[in-house]
Amino acid sequence: MKNVLAFKPLPADQLDRIRALHRVTVADPKVAPDAFYAALPEAHGLIGASTPIDAALLAKAPKLEVVSSVSVGVDNYDQAELRRRGILLCHTPGVLDETVADTIFGLLIATSRRFVELSNLVREGKWQNIGEDLFGDDVHGKTLGLIGFGRIGQAIARRAALGFGMRVLYHARRPVDLAAAAPDLQGKATHTPLEQLLPQSDFVVAMLPLSDATRGMVDAKFLAAMKRGAIFINGGRGPTVSEPDLLAALDSGHLRAAGLDVFTKEPLPFDSPLRTHPRVTPLPHIGSATHETRHAMAELATTNLLQALAGERPTAVFDTSAA
Repeated sequence: MKNVLAFKPLPADQLDRIRALHRVTVADPKVAPDAFYAALPEAHGLIGASTPIDAALLAKAPKLEVVSSVSVGVDNYDQAELRRRGILLCHTPGVLDETVADTIFGLLIATSRRFVELSNLVREGKWQNIGEDLFGDDVHGKTLGLIGFGRIGQAIARRAALGFGMRVLYHARRPVDLAAAAPDLQGKATHTPLEQLLPQSDFVVAMLPLSDATRGMVDAKFLAAMKRGAIFINGGRGPTVSEPDLLAALDSGHLRAAGLDVFTKEPLPFDSPLRTHPRVTPLPHIGSATHETRHAMAELATTNLLQALAGERPTAVFDTSAA
């Protein structure tokens, strides 16, 4: 038996799977830091999410063999140090694609049609006549520009093109072979240079991972290139957007609105102007937050962990070779 440290609560059935084979300590460092740090020196495996795992923390875990993240994104982990130590990093791609696409497309609709703003009007007893000053904008038939076209981006594109009759443009490092990856999007989604996509799109949805290349990519120049009156949606990573530049684009009226599920600092600080900005629809990073999907993520993360500790190749290893 080996020692596993779960640094985020897991579903009971998944904890039982691990406990059947290994000794398990459950200690969220945000809640029980003493227990977490006490368990690190003997830990062979870590499983959890939402906690930065840096080189200093890894140094306290000399026996560590695997970190299994209950997430797709891995920017919380020091990939270079994991690679140097020969520690496997696993994640949970695939199982959350459709759920996140539902969230982001729902956020797009809610932002364009002003659902949250108008719902609050009713809640506050201020519903009188709904005049043109409170109208939203159509989604169907418009042009969607996707920045990032992985599995989630493709799932969003299907909702847009096949469900709402939208023209879909996408920007990625290289064109996607739609015949192989997404045959239902052939003729429906077009790889487009960024300088052409931005001024043509009524909605720009960013689904970018966080890297040195993407950090701050959505800046004043990017936003100025967007069509006047367009809507910006971020469902990727918060730090890919310069929030001061986004606020300036909203305040100037160049952008009609923004829908944000992610932020540079999370939870969003109380004094952030994004929290109460009349043109912003904010969500608390809930892209994958359904009962079904979060359980599926925990199940895959548990499988990855058990495979790694058994000396097998995990189902979903993250390649840290570029770190």
